[in-house]
Amino acid sequence: MENLIITAAICGAEVTKNQNPNVPYTVDEIINEANLAYKAGASIIHLHVRENDGTPTQDYHIFKKCIDGIKECCKDVIIQPSTGGAVGMSNDERLSPLKLKPEIATLDCGTLNFGKDEIFLNTQNTIIYFAEKMQQLNIKPEIEVFDKGMIDTALRLLKNGTLKSPLKFNFVLGVPGGINASLRDLAFLVGSIPFDSVYTVTGIGRHQFNMATIAIASGGHVRVGFEDNLYIKRGILASSNADMVKKVVHIANILGRNIATPNEARKILNIKEEN
Repeated sequence: MENLIITAAICGAEVTKNQNPNVPYTVDEIINEANLAYKAGASIIHLHVRENDGTPTQDYHIFKKCIDGIKECCKDVIIQPSTGGAVGMSNDERLSPLKLKPEIATLDCGTLNFGKDEIFLNTQNTIIYFAEKMQQLNIKPEIEVFDKGMIDTALRLLKNGTLKSPLKFNFVLGVPGGINASLRDLAFLVGSIPFDSVYTVTGIGRHQFNMATIAIASGGHVRVGFEDNLYIKRGILASSNADMVKKVVHIANILGRNIATPNEARKILNIKEEN
């Protein structure tokens, strides 16, 4: 099997310090969490940013401060900005971090009911607009999949040349309104993508480590972090993203799977290696 790529989703846009006081908000907190996750074994930092009060933002200047700070302490790490932003943001607002020309960024391939009255809106035109922007800037899209139809959308864009092979998918399982976090449904998603694709598995909440274990054993890659889960085990809050990365490393060691360095991850993902 390929070495295991671990992505740390360090703060997200929705979780708060009221839920777990260790969720990072400020630039310094985000840089510190990224550094701890990197040292624990993460080769990709999935990056949202916040105002100091925790309000989600796509502010270019805050992204730049965070990315510059992370690169200073984590020289070779892959930084993956989110273009999902938060519910209600405009397309161009969501695309703001692409001005920094990251190696890879997220591409959400469908609309999703996030629960209650929250709808994460991604029209067909929005998806094409984002994909074309990434292609123009030579940024690798990570295709965010919350349900099977989002794979089908990506495959149509591959067929018409809007996306390029090999594709990188992130299967997010267990979101209200999305596909269930189960072995059956993960196998269905994996069986629906091109043979040369790479996939990461993200389990939400209590599903995080069960789905991570299945991904490790089946040849996939893993995302963990405060964006997706606040607990290191039932009833015990994680003290940092590094706690969750270390737990994945431990599971991988038991299953005999080596951990990818950032440059090994670049080769697996078919993105240019850093000098």
